[in-house]
Amino acid sequence: MENLNHFLTSASSLAWGPAMLVLLLGTGLYLTVRLRFLPLRNLGYAFSLLWKERHSRKEGDISPFSALMTAMAATVGTGNIAGVAAAIFIGGPGAIFWMWMTALVGMATKYSEALLAVNYREVDADGRHVGGPMYYIKNGMGEKWRPLAVAFALFGTIAAFGIGNMVQANAVAGAMQSAFEINNQLSGLVMMGLVGLVLFGGIRRIAHTATALVPLMALLYIGFSLFILATHADKLPDAFATIIDSAFNGHAAAGGFAGAALILAIQFGVARGIFSNEAGLGTAPIAHAAAKTDDPVRQGHIAMLGTFIDTIIICTMTALVIMVTGVWTSGATGSALTAAAFSQGLGNGLGAIVVALALAIFAFTTLIGWSYYGERCAEYLAGTRVIGGYRILWVLAVFAGAALSDYFNTVLILADLLNALMAIPNLIALLVLSPVIIRLSRGH
Repeated sequence: MENLNHFLTSASSLAWGPAMLVLLLGTGLYLTVRLRFLPLRNLGYAFSLLWKERHSRKEGDISPFSALMTAMAATVGTGNIAGVAAAIFIGGPGAIFWMWMTALVGMATKYSEALLAVNYREVDADGRHVGGPMYYIKNGMGEKWRPLAVAFALFGTIAAFGIGNMVQANAVAGAMQSAFEINNQLSGLVMMGLVGLVLFGGIRRIAHTATALVPLMALLYIGFSLFILATHADKLPDAFATIIDSAFNGHAAAGGFAGAALILAIQFGVARGIFSNEAGLGTAPIAHAAAKTDDPVRQGHIAMLGTFIDTIIICTMTALVIMVTGVWTSGATGSALTAAAFSQGLGNGLGAIVVALALAIFAFTTLIGWSYYGERCAEYLAGTRVIGGYRILWVLAVFAGAALSDYFNTVLILADLLNALMAIPNLIALLVLSPVIIRLSRGH
């Protein structure tokens, strides 16, 4: 097992190396320029569409707003709490600046993914609207590209059980254990029941749950964060100055912080930004393909808000709380660093509970969001007959992720690798189909 882990770690490091980060950022920057900075110019218009489209009666399965909430359920997860803290710990405060830059170009990527997903979606044998990279590769690029579509669906089917299931279940169980001393097996059983209730109701129940939970959890987390920032308002200018300076100069060792070179700030800022908002991985368009809409461009505008809210708003809240409370030099990392920051700002008891509950709810919504992604990928490969079995396996994997640890590291590393492999077919499709994206956008 140790040899396998070493091999997978090396493969994952290679897959997520500079070449992948350049490809992800480069694709986003290329689309941003070709679209004449449409995501930045039309941000206000995109928010207005959320209100206008909330009760759409057009063809599809769920409202455009619910499609966004389902996509955000999968993206707003442990990365917003533990991932941001890890980026600061390894890359220094400057990593936050590069996370922002990744999100700004990632908005064009997410816009393009959703546009293509709606434009090339299909109706399956059970009457559901299905789409995503595998469908826009097949229907937009032609038969000779079909192996690329199959590769994406295969990687997505397997990766979902890792990054979207067992990793999240483990995070929930860990949060409940640390905050309330609840046994991991008990957490696993409760999660199995809750996930099963949602999952076996199909996309409409998943969307309904996401629409109820995602705004609530985001607003509460942002609210507590703003309270801390308001009580530390005098330290905000220094926090922003440190972030900007470190983004271009790296940061020297301070306190328990070991110091970070400029290259680490860029690498971990970009990597954590992508892991958090998933722009370019090809997952979110699977949810947006189910939207009740006949306008790919309008759904693209709504989709890009997921990247903005996830990274520019929620991740920034985590980063600034860590900075203004001064705990970023403590030597802690991950969720422990974020918990320390909230404990400093809200008091030991309340701060730890807020982070534990936020981590648990964020991870739970990721569980249900990714269940839909994996199910659609499996359906593409084997048809609708696979759905029932896939859902049963998904629920069983929830307990395994929460209660078992022997093979957890292997699952985590493999999922990390498969996530990178998912991105490659999707990015190729975005570049090949970019003329379609530009034509539809400029003709709107």
